[in-house]
Amino acid sequence: MAESSKKQSFLHGAALLTLATIVVKVIGAFYKIPLKMVIGDMGYGYFMSAYDIYTVLLMISTAGLPVALSRMISEASSLGRYGQLRRTYLTAQGIFLGLGVAGSLLMTLFAKELAQWLNSPNSWVAIACLGPSALLICLMSAFRGFFQGQSDMIPTSVSQVLEAVCKLVIGLLAAWVIYRNSGSVPMAAGGAILGVTIGCVFSTVFLGAKFFPAWNALPRDQGAVDSYGETAKKLLAIAVPITIGSTGLQLINMLSIKVYMGGLLNIGNTQDQADTLKGIYNMSQTIFNLPCSFVVPLTVSSLPVITSLLTQKRLSEVKATEESAFRITALIAAPCSAGLMVLGKPVMGLLGGYSGEYLVLGGWLLSIIGLCVVIHALVMLTNSMLQAHGNATAPAVHMFIGGVVKLWSIYVLCNNPDVGIVGVPIATILCYAVILVLNLFAVKKSVEDAPKLLRNIWRSLVSAGVMGAVVFAVMKVLEGVFGYDSGMGKLLLCALPVCVGVVVYVVLAVKLKSITRADCELLPKGKKIADILHL
Repeated sequence: MAESSKKQSFLHGAALLTLATIVVKVIGAFYKIPLKMVIGDMGYGYFMSAYDIYTVLLMISTAGLPVALSRMISEASSLGRYGQLRRTYLTAQGIFLGLGVAGSLLMTLFAKELAQWLNSPNSWVAIACLGPSALLICLMSAFRGFFQGQSDMIPTSVSQVLEAVCKLVIGLLAAWVIYRNSGSVPMAAGGAILGVTIGCVFSTVFLGAKFFPAWNALPRDQGAVDSYGETAKKLLAIAVPITIGSTGLQLINMLSIKVYMGGLLNIGNTQDQADTLKGIYNMSQTIFNLPCSFVVPLTVSSLPVITSLLTQKRLSEVKATEESAFRITALIAAPCSAGLMVLGKPVMGLLGGYSGEYLVLGGWLLSIIGLCVVIHALVMLTNSMLQAHGNATAPAVHMFIGGVVKLWSIYVLCNNPDVGIVGVPIATILCYAVILVLNLFAVKKSVEDAPKLLRNIWRSLVSAGVMGAVVFAVMKVLEGVFGYDSGMGKLLLCALPVCVGVVVYVVLAVKLKSITRADCELLPKGKKIADILHL
């Protein structure tokens, strides 16, 4: 495959997944923001406690295996070894099923014990309602890995949107009905999260319906295939280091909840006050995750393309694809980071509905963690690059080291009455900064003719910095005019600076050539976009 077609496969896949992510996150906003209004900060804290445990089990089940499955399917497909492709999928599916059943049983049968361990005893209903999703996510991951390994991102994109729509409709309706009839916040949080489980059911059915025709349409070949045992060894050799790193970080994230909740109680907060503070931080974290999620499509799309190019020894094309990924990642993440840093207070006022001291606190939390957006994005991308080059161990070790730094930082900061909950986003920044530095050293050491980072991202960073300064100035002027007392005032304090910021950033990004015409032309309708931007 020619260089342009490989890069096109990567960028079209990334564009498709990004579009799906935007739709999913818009739906998610219509879900989580009204949900917080229905069940309050305490209920939202219960909701997120279930998600935190679920995320750890999700990482154990799906962090490494989908990457390994996608990579090995891409390898087999590039070499025309369709018998081996089938063997790889069936082996991975068996492993997925075992992990999914174990995760679901753990969350469902030990919900109360897990909630108690997290210092959030009332979250047990939400944990139990989310339990079946662990199995369903494993099934979905197997299907998605099959398609993504062949650079077909459509089934993944559609299934994500389907899952989000079900979550919105069923989850919100269940939370509202349960709270209205029972007045129980823990039960309402459980009803809300039940929408996630039902969404997973619909998504799994859709992916299965797409999978079987695609499976039957695979070409038949008589080539030799590895045994199930040998295939499992190869899968696990890639998956285990990734899973250990990702799970280690997520496990430490879950431990950090126990540590910072304990710290909040130690410095004089009641259980209700600590749950409320956790809910405010969780809202800032939810907003932070929105721009971070736009980078995931780049990592998902780049892995099979880079693997295929490496299999065919097309090293110059590997570097071109990786540098293109750096440019586009920075183009997306840098302005998001700058925007959250300077608009933390208005955004938390608008989306979180906060006022008074909670608004001030929420603004600080979001502004601080906003700095982490671009760092987190580069961590995700460099993880994917190292994995594609066969170095799955380094990201795992680096993520574990970063997690330890986060845990230690939270312990020190959150037990300080002058810092409290604000220590959590500070610790998050330190965590990802450490991981990024270690990843960059590993890329330079292990990747032949390594892609250049600063050369490809400085233009976006400069553009975002100038944009942030302009947006901050506009916001300060508007604060004196509108204030935070009304919903319309909060809306204008967000919307007007954002509009100004978009214009400033686009102009600067085009002038500084943050993205090349060659990159732009490989996107859907890219030539028209390039002509409009005069690239």
